[in-house]
Amino acid sequence: MPRVHIKTYGCQMNERDTEQVSQMFVERGYTMTATDTDADVVLINTCSVRDQAEQKAIGKMGMVRRRRVPLVTGFMGCMAQSRGSELVEKTKVDLVVGTQKYHRVVDYVDEIIRAKEAKMMDEERFSIVDIEEEQASQNAIRDHSLKENQGSAFVSIMQGCNMKCTFCIVPYTRGSERGRPIADITEEVRRLADKGVKEVTLLGQIVNLYGRHEFPAVDGKSPFVQLLEAVHEVPGIQRIRFTSPHPIGYKKDLIEAFTYLPKLAEHVHLPVQSGSDEILKRMHRPYTAAKFTDLVERIRAARPGIAVTTDVIVGFPGETEEHYLQTRELFDKLKFENAFVFRYSKRRGTPAAEMDDAIQLSEQVKEARNQDLLALVNKHAWTKYEELLGQEVEILCEGTSKTNESRLMGRTRTNKIVIFEGNPDRHIGQIFNVRISHYENFTLYGDVVTKD
Repeated sequence: MPRVHIKTYGCQMNERDTEQVSQMFVERGYTMTATDTDADVVLINTCSVRDQAEQKAIGKMGMVRRRRVPLVTGFMGCMAQSRGSELVEKTKVDLVVGTQKYHRVVDYVDEIIRAKEAKMMDEERFSIVDIEEEQASQNAIRDHSLKENQGSAFVSIMQGCNMKCTFCIVPYTRGSERGRPIADITEEVRRLADKGVKEVTLLGQIVNLYGRHEFPAVDGKSPFVQLLEAVHEVPGIQRIRFTSPHPIGYKKDLIEAFTYLPKLAEHVHLPVQSGSDEILKRMHRPYTAAKFTDLVERIRAARPGIAVTTDVIVGFPGETEEHYLQTRELFDKLKFENAFVFRYSKRRGTPAAEMDDAIQLSEQVKEARNQDLLALVNKHAWTKYEELLGQEVEILCEGTSKTNESRLMGRTRTNKIVIFEGNPDRHIGQIFNVRISHYENFTLYGDVVTKD
């Protein structure tokens, strides 16, 4: 059977989708390969959040095809959804599959291979493009291909987003919100736990608003909190994470969940995007800086020691120096433990891209604000890292370090990376304590704490 390579760009959702497609190939008898050089089928799972991600994907496919032309080439994911047949014309690939058709990829590859073997595909090309919507497609992302001793796994609980932030392409590439049934998700988590998984991360574009259109509240608890409670009861699961939430999804019931669900990890990623009320309004973010500040304070009160990280965009159309300073003031006050700081870039098909060119900021201004805010983030974050020196922290070992294969890597409950010397057979996939000795940038280093 042919060998398949899938290159993934973008978020955890894309990683999870790639895992699902890979498992379906394996079940059909294909062999997955880690590189494209010896693959018969080369697919790229794409991201459209920023133009750079799209260009990387197109560039990668160009490199593959210049080196040699595999039997089947194609794009999946968000860029495939937004560009459709345009990608066939531009890159000469055989297959373009949108975000609601991952479960059909293997069938389409089979069809293309049969056509080529029957010499039905001539030089003028025969291609398959499927970017149509499909009801209940969210339920197809449910299977896993686990590595040996894998301790953590992603679980997709929904697809789509209805928020329509003016800078974001996701509602147009992932469609409207669609949630999976709680029972199905819980059973998937149970199967993972039976295979040794100890930590699950629940995934959704707007994860804490899961199920709001499909499922009722019960005893004042939203569908998402009901799901958290159900997953919390699965034996063997010791940590629960979720990403990426929206501030408006943090209602009273979710904040309270942190007081009585100890398996919820002490970390929330809470995208603020701007500290200026005027810019938030232009972004179509339905909260103010004051309400966001109050939310962070209530979360920290519910679970002392919780780490709060965020996303922010600098240089959004119309952002004045005063607007930026309001963002900087908010960051100085809330002291996030980390932040992804993005320079605004136009995304075709979003409302922000159509805003008056007169209020589009220069790249020099964006870069200056980006560097200034990063320096502030680092100052506050490293204070938290200093506090951990000499302390014992609980980690889940995920595997070898990406930068040094002779060392192992794990994550704390607050989602900080820890590098240490260890035994792969004994430590990978396990939860234990490490004493922190030092840190570099946003990486902690330490030694395994041995029991007497």
